[in-house]
Amino acid sequence: MQAQDLTIIHANVIDVATGQIKPDQTVIITGKRITKVGPTTGPGPRRGRVVDASGQYLLPGLWDMHTHIYFDGTANAGTALILPLLVANGVTGIRDMGSALDSILQARDAVASHRLLGPRMVVSGPMLDGPKSPYKASIAIASVEDGRRAVAMLKARGVDFIKIQSLVPREAYFAIAQAAKAAGLPFEGHVPDAVRATEAVAAGQRSFEHLIGIFEASSTTEDQYVAGAPKLPGRLLTTYDPTHEANIIKFLGQHRGVWQCPTLFWERGQWLVDSIAWRQDPDLGYAGASWVAQRWPKAQLGIARTLDTDPLAVRARFANHELDIVRRLHAAGVGFLAGTDMPAGVDLIPGVSLHLELQRFVAAGFTPLEALQTATLNPARFYNRLQDFGSVQPGRLADLVLLSANPLLDIANTRKIVGVLADGQYLSRPDLDALQRRLRQVAATK
Repeated sequence: MQAQDLTIIHANVIDVATGQIKPDQTVIITGKRITKVGPTTGPGPRRGRVVDASGQYLLPGLWDMHTHIYFDGTANAGTALILPLLVANGVTGIRDMGSALDSILQARDAVASHRLLGPRMVVSGPMLDGPKSPYKASIAIASVEDGRRAVAMLKARGVDFIKIQSLVPREAYFAIAQAAKAAGLPFEGHVPDAVRATEAVAAGQRSFEHLIGIFEASSTTEDQYVAGAPKLPGRLLTTYDPTHEANIIKFLGQHRGVWQCPTLFWERGQWLVDSIAWRQDPDLGYAGASWVAQRWPKAQLGIARTLDTDPLAVRARFANHELDIVRRLHAAGVGFLAGTDMPAGVDLIPGVSLHLELQRFVAAGFTPLEALQTATLNPARFYNRLQDFGSVQPGRLADLVLLSANPLLDIANTRKIVGVLADGQYLSRPDLDALQRRLRQVAATK
């Protein structure tokens, strides 16, 4: 598919910055950019294909800010299943946080040149992890020199940022931070086990994933966690101190350049993994057959043996407490990004899981507009690219989603997709239906 000239008429255009809706608008797209937005009056000037969006809602395309397209056991599904399935669900941009290097770089280029259907991609390549990382899509870091070499290699290969994982040794972490800064590469990801959240902020880390570092800083025993004590939900709850939490929240609120990507849908899924009825998921047909038959059952058992040694009721309290801390961080002005960790975890179906993530933000006290911002406006702010993303205005890239119902009234309406524009490539509802039928067939082979 190629970018095309398109005129959308009679649309309700959502301003995701203010929540205002401009009714009966005409939006003209020329190639990859929006060229005109204004009231629909009479026949008016039109270009190319005309789409009547009467009664429908137009908003910026969605971003999933934590993905793993070519990750370990799901890597063989990245091209044929995961990337097009994201677009089919209105995801027009992703931040990939750990994939096989050659595969993700090739896919980024192929999508950009419209040789492959998928969202625009900001990529790290493999994660930088400790010397005994369990992940194939990672680089083992045992020393300061390992960290520096990894940053230099990834810079030379053309990645967009550096992804930090939990097991990176302390001194290597700070060396990576310095090398990334010198190379002009942002570094983002986990707050490593051997590093405090305040230290990660001081080192210039740009995002925290999964709320790692914040619970530890909210505990009376943070020093023990930095020294290697296990991080079990029951212990984190027992040592939780509201004053410590208030201090780290105030600190993060004062450092607005550090964003949170809490992956709330998967956090709940991880801690309650032994109680997830994923076989009843109505979207299971889009999951790779090997995920359903092998990967997810194995992961469910593995996580239950290692992470989830506390009773289910304790873990459920921990998952709810994560919502509480998100609510308090949000009240302090900390910025949030919607991300899913798909397809690395159990029942994280590409595209679908982002909509469920937005629902978890609402469960944490966000308004539907604020939840929507985590996948539209906030990624544009994060990348300092408001001139390209995050609004339906002339000059912006033609990454758009058309819905049949208002998501500001019910965030679940983000799933009621009637059209997607991905870098100027338009897929109507019949196009999407045909694509989804094909992807269910592909999923049965993966």
